[in-house]
Amino acid sequence: MSPLAFRVLGPLQVHGPDGPLRLPPGRQEVILAALLLETNRVVSTNHLVDLIWEDNPPETARTQVQICVSRLRKLLAGADGEVSITTRPPGYVLHTDAANVDAALFTSLVLRARRLRDQGEPGQAVELLRNAVTLWQGDCLSGLDSGPLANKARQLNEERLNAVELRIQLELELGRYDGLVGELQRLTHEHPLREKLRGQLIQALYWSGRQAEALEAFRTARRFLAEELGLEPSRELRELEAAILAGRLPAPAGAVPVRTPGEKTPHEEPARPAGADAEEETDAAAPTATPSAESVRQDAVPHQLPAAVADFVTDAGRIAVLEEALTGRPGRTTVGLAAITGKPGTGKSTLAVHVAHMLSETGFPDGQLYCDLRGTTGTPATPEEVLGRFLRALGIPGQLIPESLDERAEMYRTRLASRRVLVVLDDAAGEGQVLPLLPGSRGCAVLVTGRARLTALPGAHRVELDVLAEDQALELLSRIVGRERVAGEAAAAEALVRTVGRLPLALRIVAARLAARPHWTLASMVQRLANERHRLDELTHGEMTMRASLSLTYEGLAPEDRRLLRLLSMAQAPTLPSWLAGALLDDRRPFPSDLMEPLVDVQMLDVAGVERTGGFRYRFHEIIRVYAREQLAAEHTPEARQEALARMAGGWMHLAQQAHRTVYGGDFTVLHGDAPRWEPPASYTDEVLADPLAWLDAEQASLCGMVEHTADAGLHDLSWDLATSLVTLFEVRGHYDLWEQTHLRALAAVRKAGNLRGTAAIRASLGSLYMSRNQFDTARQALNSALDVFQALDEPRGEALCRRDMALIARTSGDDTSALELYRRSLADFDRAGDVVGRAIVLTQSAHIRMRQGEIAAAQSQLDEALDIYEGVGYTGGRARTLRRVGQLLLEQGRSDLAVLTFTEVLELCRDSGDVIGEGHLLRDLGHAFAVMGRPDRARDFYDRAVTAREGVMDFGGGALARLDLARLLDAEPGRSRELLVPAVEVFRERRMGRELAEAERLLATGG
Repeated sequence: MSPLAFRVLGPLQVHGPDGPLRLPPGRQEVILAALLLETNRVVSTNHLVDLIWEDNPPETARTQVQICVSRLRKLLAGADGEVSITTRPPGYVLHTDAANVDAALFTSLVLRARRLRDQGEPGQAVELLRNAVTLWQGDCLSGLDSGPLANKARQLNEERLNAVELRIQLELELGRYDGLVGELQRLTHEHPLREKLRGQLIQALYWSGRQAEALEAFRTARRFLAEELGLEPSRELRELEAAILAGRLPAPAGAVPVRTPGEKTPHEEPARPAGADAEEETDAAAPTATPSAESVRQDAVPHQLPAAVADFVTDAGRIAVLEEALTGRPGRTTVGLAAITGKPGTGKSTLAVHVAHMLSETGFPDGQLYCDLRGTTGTPATPEEVLGRFLRALGIPGQLIPESLDERAEMYRTRLASRRVLVVLDDAAGEGQVLPLLPGSRGCAVLVTGRARLTALPGAHRVELDVLAEDQALELLSRIVGRERVAGEAAAAEALVRTVGRLPLALRIVAARLAARPHWTLASMVQRLANERHRLDELTHGEMTMRASLSLTYEGLAPEDRRLLRLLSMAQAPTLPSWLAGALLDDRRPFPSDLMEPLVDVQMLDVAGVERTGGFRYRFHEIIRVYAREQLAAEHTPEARQEALARMAGGWMHLAQQAHRTVYGGDFTVLHGDAPRWEPPASYTDEVLADPLAWLDAEQASLCGMVEHTADAGLHDLSWDLATSLVTLFEVRGHYDLWEQTHLRALAAVRKAGNLRGTAAIRASLGSLYMSRNQFDTARQALNSALDVFQALDEPRGEALCRRDMALIARTSGDDTSALELYRRSLADFDRAGDVVGRAIVLTQSAHIRMRQGEIAAAQSQLDEALDIYEGVGYTGGRARTLRRVGQLLLEQGRSDLAVLTFTEVLELCRDSGDVIGEGHLLRDLGHAFAVMGRPDRARDFYDRAVTAREGVMDFGGGALARLDLARLLDAEPGRSRELLVPAVEVFRERRMGRELAEAERLLATGG
């Protein structure tokens, strides 16, 4: 098993062999951070108490620390036996290899670098220091709320800057002046008070032959220090100025300005393979974050930006304009807004992502939101869809996201009101798509890209991209094919740049061919392009430019690679897993990425990232996808396209079905169609579905897109089957919009095809959706129509699903008699179908009615049987819901101690699964239990936490109920009671909750 990796140089994180571990926020985070900062050394209990409570610890402080340590031990022991926390007076020690903690590794690397410097090995010292600094992912322990720990974090932040300054000093001594200037300009902007950095910038400029700029850098420092602090520059800076003016600033004696081949200067990458990505526009949306803490906190920080491109080339002036537009000056009263526009292939998305990363830490510490708006596709993202994704990333569970655009926009602006967040909206179709996505807070900023000029965005600073300047184009060519190669054919390189019109994407494509064929000369490539003059004359005029360039690469591919490129263009997912290549070609090799790599080599596909399995994900540039689709239409019959699409959809269907089976313990509570599946490699399936909900989350866009694609293509059996299988995700995460959208598309397809079974399955699933939205009349209609068809087809599982949901509607409406009869018939149907999980769900739901009617023994028997079923199949979600009912039953029986233990167990299950709504319910249940036990202090604590949990995710209805519970408990505190009830009354009145409103108003009148 791989060891755990601990990160404190940035946000606190723990990574295990199966991915990140979720740390409960608050005290456990603080204690773990303190132990990690003193890895393998004793941290006293008193120190931990001070870290958490500072000046006012409660009497139970040491006990609470012990509980937190116990929970951390359990968390770490379950992930890696090589990490342990042991008790050693006067406190605790976290034992692990120091190399597993980034802070300890950083300190070790810096110490080794200093020794190498002292031993006369500056080059090796530089590499160690560079490796040390790359360990950082932001300010130390960013986002952790502890004053004493913040002091330790500031110390480590200072050591980071010291390491940067030492590395730069050594590089100056090695003569690497040119490559340091840009980095030093950025660092002096970020840390204007560090005079050592300013001195290093002055030296780097002077020794690079830029004497005038070196003197201007000194004058800039003098002006800043005088205006901000009323001080003169340090003696060292003044001596540097004097030496430059006198011409007495010799280069270091050990300087070796000429670099050896392959050696990198800061911020420079060696020549990259043909598959490297740079100026092309990014079209992959970042995955939506899913809330998973005790309650999603108000300060949830999203980080959705795609990876930045390493070999990025642009005009520094553009970056400065965008930075000024987005960050502004003190006193700005509006949202920072900038728009990057230009024709295809000019690098709009690449520039946006680069700038966003550059500003993310210093300018927008509260997070970055990103969405590909798909403006150049046939299905651009709607503002409602984007707001739903953003609200989830900001910590709002899907179940609580409003239906209407206006309400979503209001919630979005409220969530961002006190934050500094950067929103990147990529590939916008027009202003109408963007305007609802603008925050209201002046601390936020929005960066938009699009082909349209977006002139109607109010107050936007616009940057329009065109082709590269000649020196930039030559720099890009050098980074791809190699500097020596370009320098050796300087005239041919200039001709090649001119021939492709300095268009970044066109230049990248021909450069990729050269990089893949080192025996070709640049002159030969110029000649090849000249032979296609009738097309290349159009280089600066739209898509003909791209088609001409793309055809060069396409025609050079092997026939099977060309076929795969054409078929891949059918995939509508933002990124493509490697198994798709096998499905499209019906090739069952164990490593289907081997089929993709030839396309990466020639820049027809980009590597978009790495999956948890270790396999790669790929993506098209949209223009290349359009080109490939043209070739698809020209070279494949409709029948061949349909067969390939069916295999691709069959692969997604197989994985979605396996995900459902893993969650539910089998093919329970869902109907499947008869369309054939295509099975990806077993190793891929096993690895991906180790965490099926995480996979469903990550592939949400691809799966939903496939439902619509198959519906449009007439593959109706696959479309409805996939749509209903995805309810596993939609229900847990509250993706009600996607539930409805996919089902309506599938419904149209099955109706058109006369597919009665598929129609009934979709209608039954829509009935569940409408019921979740409290649209009971609409739900009844959908369920009744589905039930009629299922009865005609003698489909017992379908009948069972319909009657179960109809029973729940009756139970919610207070008609217990009808509900019990429907549950009885549903139970019989599930038994006919052999669906044990369906049976357990019915037993759990009907047990609640038995409890209300005082049939305690019957309720207990049903819950016991349901628990046995869930534990037998391994369905954790069903077990949690049933255990909650068990806790309520224990409370009814007066067995309060056992009820508390049961509710606590369920609370942990909810936290583990990321069910923030369930957490709020369980906190309130625990409040009820302690109130019954006559322990008002404990009850008050849990009710308080329930209010915080529910309102923290903007569930104000649930929060109002918890406020009412708490107010009942606080009769002797009229002031506090009134404070609780006034906002609750407003919520009850707005939501027409008559019984609760009457009680709240009575309590206000009598005690408030």
